[in-house]
Amino acid sequence: MPPVIEPTMSALTAIVSGLYVGTNLAMLHFLWMLINGSLLSHRGCIFPALQSTGIGEQAVRRAWKAFHSGMWQIGELIVAWNQYMQEQQQWQPRYYEGYTAVVVDNAPFWRPKLKGLKSKYYHSVAGKALPAIILGLVAHIGEVAGRRIALPRAILRVHPKDPSETALKKELLKQVSHSLGQLEITLMDAGFKIKACHKAQLSHFLLRLAKNSTARRNYLRDTTGKKGKPPTKGDLIRPLARKHKGKEIAASGPDATFSWKLATGETIVVQAWFDLVRPDVAPSPAADTFDVYVIHDPRYDNPLLVATNVKLQAETIHRLYADRWPIEQLPLAGKQMLGAHRQFVFAEETRHRLPELVILVGSILTGLAALHPTIPTGFWDRQPEPTPGRFRRALAGLPFPQSYPLPGQLRQKASVTDHLPKGILGHRRSKQAVSTVST
Repeated sequence: MPPVIEPTMSALTAIVSGLYVGTNLAMLHFLWMLINGSLLSHRGCIFPALQSTGIGEQAVRRAWKAFHSGMWQIGELIVAWNQYMQEQQQWQPRYYEGYTAVVVDNAPFWRPKLKGLKSKYYHSVAGKALPAIILGLVAHIGEVAGRRIALPRAILRVHPKDPSETALKKELLKQVSHSLGQLEITLMDAGFKIKACHKAQLSHFLLRLAKNSTARRNYLRDTTGKKGKPPTKGDLIRPLARKHKGKEIAASGPDATFSWKLATGETIVVQAWFDLVRPDVAPSPAADTFDVYVIHDPRYDNPLLVATNVKLQAETIHRLYADRWPIEQLPLAGKQMLGAHRQFVFAEETRHRLPELVILVGSILTGLAALHPTIPTGFWDRQPEPTPGRFRRALAGLPFPQSYPLPGQLRQKASVTDHLPKGILGHRRSKQAVSTVST
């Protein structure tokens, strides 16, 4: 038995053990099909991918049945996967000044030809929004053997009555606000706004801002002895300079400047502004304030503009926001390495279940690759990295291990079905009444 089978089956059986008898074994077959890349080699076709694992015709049908109409929710599988990672005692949270990162993001699965799909997401290559299945992700960032790993906490769907991206982000922030711990800080990209964070009452957040973002002072400047109407809002703060109609608008002077050197010799310079409010908010002692940081890293062409409502050191801000990137690995591993960028499921439930499982399996691949010894692709791979791609290639083409000892609760359900109609007779279809017009 190849060495990758034992850790993979150990993780998958732990994830599905809590499901109903019959459904757990069928979902084990389905997850094996996803994790060994069968979907990639069969160009997104589920039935041929399941059949290639060698589980038999009846098992293929049961796996499909459990996938599209089984009694399970993605939240159950996420909890089981997190529990499994905790039991390995290698995954540890990453702390910065006492805070650990919880990342919020969106993951689109583009389906431009799927009929009846109302949700859309911007596609950078197409230059416009295309129909897509949009999922909201919440993940906790930790590390295994020094490598950053994102463990999913929740996967949210768009609301059926309001499938917009804006409504999904609002629900994401609402749920994170209720579940955020005292020593956890939410990391977000520029797709989220400070106003939405304030409405959701996020206690701790670190948010990337757009390059043309502005803010205001939380106090009015002194206008004693000056003519004209007194100001009703604080002075405008523009962290980055920009051009408007050919004229350059200068950036505001920072409240403080910080710098430090990296191990490679480069110097990072950070400009900071403290206790600001949104441009639409008037100064008030009760106003929600935040700090803005502009991070100039010589390794990148453009500076990083972020805002936070937590008092942290500038170097901590820089290191903490870098922990947002591991969440991008989950949909990347699922789409490109497992072949789920091409999907052929159309029902209302399956069109969401498959992307959810793909993100979970992407996390499983990433976690198993970090937990276990690195597997080189070939003799030329002299310094292999523990990446999900290498782990998936080690599983590629392997049939389902029939000889692996499964727990007693993972078995086929012995249900009596002889009295039920089979085949075409079992379809729940009714012939439509034909209306006749009398002459």
